[in-house]
Order: sequence, then C-alpha cells, then structure tokens
Amino acid sequence: MVDRYSEYFRSLPCHKEETAMDTESLFWNNIVATCGVPKIIISDRDPKLTSEFWNEHYDISGTKLAFYTSYHPQTDGLAERMIQTMEDIIRRFWAYGMEYKNHEGYTYEWVTLQPAIQLA
Repeated sequence: MVDRYSEYFRSLPCHKEETAMDTESLFWNNIVATCGVPKIIISDRDPKLTSEFWNEHYDISGTKLAFYTSYHPQTDGLAERMIQTMEDIIRRFWAYGMEYKNHEGYTYEWVTLQPAIQLA
C-alpha cells in the first residue's frame, strides 16, 4: 500500500490463499489502526477488494473504491515500483547470505526480513 500524499509505502506479508475477510482483517488491523481510514482506495480490481464483504465496510467507513485500468503506469506506477524495490532488496539479502536476527535467532524467511526491508 502506498500513501499518494506522503509516498509512504507499507507492505504486509500474506498468502495467496487468503480470503477477502483475511485481507480485510490485515487492512484494518495494520493500516487503519496506524494510519486511519483512507478516503479512497485505488485498486487493480482484485477480487479480495471487490467482494460484497468489503463493500459493506466501504459504505460504513465512507471510503471510496476506485479501479485503474491494467497496464496503466500513471496510476499504479508508484506502487509497482515500490514492490519491485522490495523484491530486489529481498533477493540481495539472500544472495549475499545476510541474516536478519529476530527474537528467535537467525532466519532467512522473508517474512521476518520484512520490517527491516520496510525501512530500506
């Protein structure tokens, strides 16, 4: 997620198998809880964000959902660039054998690298 005003990038680890409810929970617990309710969400028509479940929350919160056309760099370019940068940093961590130390010890799992990558 990218805040267009501040260009602040926020990434949340998730699985492809997650449902709309799982995605909604991640969003409200991590984005809304720290940044507040967005006025508008610009999305790529992901079914996880267009479900009836989400539509109820958009109505309650007053958030507007807008969609962009696929392969439209003026709309999704900033978010896509941030994702590319994050993927590049993860590859570099692995390529150079850098280890990220968490409270359990050393690990190579990208999910535990995510907080450090977020700061990069």
